Amino acid sequence: MKALRSRWAGLAAVVLAGAAVVAAAVGFGGGDPAGVPSGPAADAPAGPAGPATATVVRTTLTETTTVEGSLGFGDAVTYTAPPGGGTVTWLPEPGVTIRRGEAVYSVDARRVTLFYGTSPLYRTLGPGMSGKDVELLERNLRRLGYRGFTADRRYDWRTAEAVRRWQRDVHLPQTGTVEPHRVLVRPGPIRIALVHVPFGVPAQGALFTYTGAEHEITAYLEPAERHLVHEGQKAEITVPEGGTAEGTVTEVGSVATEKEGESMIEVTVSASDPALRTFDVAPVDVTIVTGRRENVLAVPVNALVALPGGGYAVQVVRGSATTYAEVETGMFGDGQVEVSGPGIAEGTTVVVPG
Repeated sequence: MKALRSRWAGLAAVVLAGAAVVAAAVGFGGGDPAGVPSGPAADAPAGPAGPATATVVRTTLTETTTVEGSLGFGDAVTYTAPPGGGTVTWLPEPGVTIRRGEAVYSVDARRVTLFYGTSPLYRTLGPGMSGKDVELLERNLRRLGYRGFTADRRYDWRTAEAVRRWQRDVHLPQTGTVEPHRVLVRPGPIRIALVHVPFGVPAQGALFTYTGAEHEITAYLEPAERHLVHEGQKAEITVPEGGTAEGTVTEVGSVATEKEGESMIEVTVSASDPALRTFDVAPVDVTIVTGRRENVLAVPVNALVALPGGGYAVQVVRGSATTYAEVETGMFGDGQVEVSGPGIAEGTTVVVPG
């Protein structure tokens, strides 16, 4: 499988194909025996009907790379009930998104709440304690609207009062302390992927499986192309029905892994675009902007003529005749190519072979 399909390569093929047609038609020089255009001497009649033309424009070009990908919600995590027993009295439905402060599930009619953070609670928190886990608790309480304390890693009586108010609101005993099994800590919202048990059973073993709440696309590219893609680059996702959505590259693998018999680099793209809401899992194409050039002169790719000794020229229209002008090429993108050289200016008319 060749996952990488570079648009640049496709455009280059168009250039060569178009150049061959032009070379056969005009001989690279309006009849020059050497077959090489040489300035004014290369002038040739444009013909009664006139050739198809385009204008040199000043624009911004973007270069893109398209790879195959799989749409999903990232890695799945199975939640196992903590020790302590009890009876499962409520579980969310598959597909539900749970956010900060909302119930993840309930045991004995007492909820387990989702808090945001990067490390789980591992001890019962109460007055007189301090640490990063205390700060995590305090920051979540403040984001939920509780006040009267400072998120400063110290669990004092003010924190305990805020905890009691929170416990009252979520129908927990108002102890002023927080046991670790009352809170599930994740970096952000979660989405319930699968529920393993019905409510009414003992709270033990695997209860449910969850993922992140935002869509993620896993794509693969060849190791030689890894330098083209970086975290933070914008991406366009094309779904099976032909719609598109916006995304951002969030991770680029550093080690090649085997994918269908080939060594590939894994790329992760996150997307919260509403256009993806109708899909859970789907094959997609991911187009990533790998280069950008602003304020450059550009012509359609088909306007390029390949010179026998290497390099390119364009056929400039001057009145009823044309003159070949050698050009330096830059970025290819959006069906255009960056050009520069003597006689090439914004508004110049060039021939574009059909």
